[in-house]
Amino acid sequence: MSLSIIILAGNEQEVIRDCLKSATFADEIIVVLANSSDDTKKIIKSFKIPLKIIETQDEYNRNFSKWRNLGLKAATGDWLLYLDADERITPELKSEIFFTINAINTTQLFNYYVIPRANHYLGKRVRFGGSYPDYVKRLYRRSNFSGYQGYLHEEPIVKGPPGYLKEDLLHYTHRDLTSMIQKTLIWTDMEAEALYQSKHPPVVWWRFIRMMFTKFWERFVRQQMWRDGTIGFISVIFEMFDTFIIYARLWEKQTHES
Repeated sequence: MSLSIIILAGNEQEVIRDCLKSATFADEIIVVLANSSDDTKKIIKSFKIPLKIIETQDEYNRNFSKWRNLGLKAATGDWLLYLDADERITPELKSEIFFTINAINTTQLFNYYVIPRANHYLGKRVRFGGSYPDYVKRLYRRSNFSGYQGYLHEEPIVKGPPGYLKEDLLHYTHRDLTSMIQKTLIWTDMEAEALYQSKHPPVVWWRFIRMMFTKFWERFVRQQMWRDGTIGFISVIFEMFDTFIIYARLWEKQTHES
């Protein structure tokens, strides 16, 4: 069975090289380059391997379904594997993918598989606070996969239950505080807009405290993120900050409406 790997990338000059190196075993690599203005494209072209680059310019970080579907349209493999530029395929995961898609008894194959993702925050591996195994739907049998839909949290259009791979996909997210703040400015606006469109009740002062405390209790206490040490504490405080910004933005939208 042939495998196409579809990589989503923007301004990813710091990480795209390692991502591509981990994907060179594929029969076909497609890079969907969205709103890129740094050296990401130059680095991709420096790889002396067959690959396709699809460039698109649109609203930053708000068209993931569209970008994933652009990759689907260009792919020719029997199986599709989606990657983000800050992710890496380990040799163990590579072997498991090969074994899975080339299984002799194809009647036991699922239409798609989810992969456990090992997250790294600020360069450190984290295991608690809901950060692991962080299953993501990424490997699809092309004949039974129709693409992605959804604006904020995109979902695949595929029938049937998933299979589960065992080996980890490495994810190097939140690489520094600057990038974390930049993502907060983008994602919190999207989250607030979704709440606003769903007619969320008017935000009052006590809701900020309630939602921030709920986030702290869920991550730090119930999911034991304190066990990740300093990184866990930083992550929890940052999630509480994100929660505050989401509801402050929602309050702002509701106030302007009135």
